[in-house]
Amino acid sequence: MLRIGCKLLLLLGVLCTPMVVAQSVSVTDDLGREVTLSAAAQRVVALAPHIVEQVYAVGSGERLVGAVNYSNYPEAAKTLPRVGTYKSFSSETILRLQPDLVLAWSSGNGRQRVAPIEALGIPVYYSEARALEDIGHSLEKIGRLTGSAGAAAARKAFEQRLQALRSRYADREPISVFYQVWNQPLQTLNGKHLISDVMKLCGGRNVFADAHSLAPKVSVEAVLRLNPQVILASGMGEERPEWLDEWRRWPALQAVAQEQLKFIPPDILQRHTPRVLDGATMMCEHLQQSRRHYAQGRQAH
Repeated sequence: MLRIGCKLLLLLGVLCTPMVVAQSVSVTDDLGREVTLSAAAQRVVALAPHIVEQVYAVGSGERLVGAVNYSNYPEAAKTLPRVGTYKSFSSETILRLQPDLVLAWSSGNGRQRVAPIEALGIPVYYSEARALEDIGHSLEKIGRLTGSAGAAAARKAFEQRLQALRSRYADREPISVFYQVWNQPLQTLNGKHLISDVMKLCGGRNVFADAHSLAPKVSVEAVLRLNPQVILASGMGEERPEWLDEWRRWPALQAVAQEQLKFIPPDILQRHTPRVLDGATMMCEHLQQSRRHYAQGRQAH
């Protein structure tokens, strides 16, 4: 019937083209919510720098029309219109960008801050990676929501590299680690955070794994009591933070006595993107060096 109809229209001088029906797409976000779009998103706002990176990683960077401050990777992300910070963004600015999808970070943005956007009828996908495997899942889901043909390949490449690291560092001798996010207030991460999963990958044991909050504030006394073998610090940029050396005021701390104060640039470890494996590689190398150091000390005695 379609072929006959097209012939008739052509006889009448009208161009006949088959009708293309947009396919809906549906995924389950990291909070267990079903997110359904009538078609792949064309205009996307991302409310965290790591989500911006994920969108570019699956090849959908051209769909981004808005991002938050500090969205600086890849280079193209620096030119995206800003909607505020991840903790304080403007719903009005987001609405003016006319997105058909907002990608949010649950623990960072806070659902109460995102609620006004959802109230406007804009679909929201929540990202909340707690384990390294979650990043691969997120890449695939964001790729599906944005119509990316390269998402499956991005996930596969990430998972292959992750598996290589797991194989290399499996069954390493455990070593205790204090991960310092900041100095004032003194802050760390608990066992439910993604970085704690990176520690496990490398054979590290997070001394604050049992803390109740995801990013607890802790005391110097608590660190001294737990006496970690290694202190790993992040900070704000590519340079080793000066405050890492403040631990030298406590020479009885074994990480200080054994010169095991390490630094990893935060952008390659604290962002839930494929680049976290760069940070993981560095962490694993740091911890392996520390293991050798402690082993040599035991042999010397």
